[in-house]
Amino acid sequence: MSRTHHTDPELTHRLSRRGMLGVAAGATAAALLGAAAAPAGAATETASAAAGRGRPVLPPGRLGIQLYSLRDKVSTLGFAPVFAELKKYGYDEVEFAGYTQGSAGPITLAQLKRLARDHGLNPIGSHVGYYADDPNAYTFAQNLDKVLDDAQALGLKHIGTASGPFRYGSTVDAWKRAAEEFNTYGAAARARGMKFYQHNHSEEFSFATDNPKVRLYDVLLAETDPKLVYLEMDIFWAYSGQFRFSKRPDGTPAPFEPLDYVLKQPHRYPLFHVKDGVSDPGNQYGYRMTDVGDGDIDYQRFISGVTRLHGERLAHHWQAEHDNPAESFTFARRSSAHLHSLREKC
Repeated sequence: MSRTHHTDPELTHRLSRRGMLGVAAGATAAALLGAAAAPAGAATETASAAAGRGRPVLPPGRLGIQLYSLRDKVSTLGFAPVFAELKKYGYDEVEFAGYTQGSAGPITLAQLKRLARDHGLNPIGSHVGYYADDPNAYTFAQNLDKVLDDAQALGLKHIGTASGPFRYGSTVDAWKRAAEEFNTYGAAARARGMKFYQHNHSEEFSFATDNPKVRLYDVLLAETDPKLVYLEMDIFWAYSGQFRFSKRPDGTPAPFEPLDYVLKQPHRYPLFHVKDGVSDPGNQYGYRMTDVGDGDIDYQRFISGVTRLHGERLAHHWQAEHDNPAESFTFARRSSAHLHSLREKC
């Protein structure tokens, strides 16, 4: 996980996702399938609750998966078998990262929406690029109406980007300018009954190059209208940001806790990426990505902290993700099983 001789997972994630999203410019969607496994969702939750281990941490009907994690299955198998597998694992929702399914043949948005419904999966959101040099690119900046048309056709309630607000640089004014554009996209999405959101990586928690006392993520929060722009916290990358940017460039302390951002403004975080990592202080990012449940991020604490807030238990959606799983169906199955097994502490 370094930016020198080794693969940079954050950069690879951005570029790979951007490439996948580029293929989505038509009107078709990603697909996935996988190795058969025992059901892990509702049955696991019911059995655990019956065993008297306390209320499930994970709210009912709110476990999703970011389909980027299953892009290998999408590109070879298509959506139908993947959706069938995900439902067996106990998933309730899916978040798209493109609308094409590779060798499995063409699929329309109407067909994709119907497939999800027929498999009991709720399409909750989608990632689309922020901007590109190509004026015909499938991005918010270049083709806002098309992006929103497609999201509306799928019945999405959320439409967002995994691109950081770095279009104009890393100064305070650059992020204010990007925030203005996000407000525009948010207003257009709201007019269609959707919420526009931005998904973070760790760099969003870095400091402005022209004012190293200012954290860029705070600029984004302050300069975007909370009624128009929402956040999807990628919890892994937020804790990576905590590891990387708890000191300012001059070495003075600047600690922060990702969960605190959510607790202060829970309404701004309708979506989360549940991604795990093994702590590794020798790694530039502080963690090595792994399947949910195999790492050191305390999801019992994090999810409980949010869902215990008054009126917030069913207000959020939790999307499992791994940028490069060793075996994507195994990741999906094991992550669901772990999250369904979590119980609140008495």
